[in-house]
Amino acid sequence: MLLAVLSLAIRPADLQAQSAKGKSFESRGQDFVTAETQKGIDRGLAFLAKTQSTDGSYPGSNYRRNVAVTSLSGMAFLAAGHVPGRGGYGKNVDLAVDSILSSATPTGFIKRDDSPEHGPMYGHGFATLFLAEVYGMSPKPEIHRALKAATQLIVNSQNREGGWRYKPESRDADVSVTVCQMMALRGARNCGIAVPKTTVDNCVEYVRKCQNGDGGFRYQLSGRPTSDFPRSAAGIVILYNAGVADGRDLERGLGFLLRTPPRGTLMNSDPHYFYGQYYAVQAMWHAGDDYWQQWYPAIRDELLIRQTPDGYWADQSVNNAYGTAMACLILQMPNNLLPIFQR
Repeated sequence: MLLAVLSLAIRPADLQAQSAKGKSFESRGQDFVTAETQKGIDRGLAFLAKTQSTDGSYPGSNYRRNVAVTSLSGMAFLAAGHVPGRGGYGKNVDLAVDSILSSATPTGFIKRDDSPEHGPMYGHGFATLFLAEVYGMSPKPEIHRALKAATQLIVNSQNREGGWRYKPESRDADVSVTVCQMMALRGARNCGIAVPKTTVDNCVEYVRKCQNGDGGFRYQLSGRPTSDFPRSAAGIVILYNAGVADGRDLERGLGFLLRTPPRGTLMNSDPHYFYGQYYAVQAMWHAGDDYWQQWYPAIRDELLIRQTPDGYWADQSVNNAYGTAMACLILQMPNNLLPIFQR
């Protein structure tokens, strides 16, 4: 059994107390990225390199040429130490950067009109984050211009509720889109681009209002107050990226996630599996030693079970490049190479 220790018998408060007086959080990556894990990562990156189109985007019956898929794939290469112009997949990173820059509109909005998508602000958030991570490694003027304009569009499109929705001009918000924008803003701020404090404060207030009594997070302020795993993981990551380091909200949110630990099952019925696990592993990384040291080995082993013989991770809701990029990012979290994932 993969994770007997992640049971309801372990309380978040107990884990926080252990982390506070326990060993150093910064454990070496090789303690978690086993030889088998690295083999899986290598096969996944090889699939992403092989399937990338000449224009830097990714094909697929769903979300073809989508900027979010391109950006997440580019980040998967960065997380392995392949940077623009350098490393075995440096050329693939360059292609992804070129694809995103060519998708940037004069307003700063990053989107492709020839790509079917569900909510262009999703793609814009991931693309902005990718540019921020790239700019830290390759500070080119054209990247800075696109990043600054994209960041400003996010700031300007925050709505009255304090979050973001599918389109820049939306009047309501949801936790799922909001986490993409908050991570992009943190990435931009790491690069020296100004982000108003009021933008962050208003977002934190919105997210806290979305937290339910069970510790999970609802999708929107209006509608049914139902908690689920993916958006609850996203809600916790929003708070961490906004600078909230501890408190009752985080403790309750982490407790909600602990009720649904990785168990080694395929969970094929969950259309947001990779999305949820991508944010859950970040939440546990930020939370500290005891959370992380129990959660990561479980999701690591579960993902290795899910990997196909051809090296990719299948995802029917978006496409296989998306599933593979997300899985590679999760597995490479211990590498601690991407600034956005660093504590």
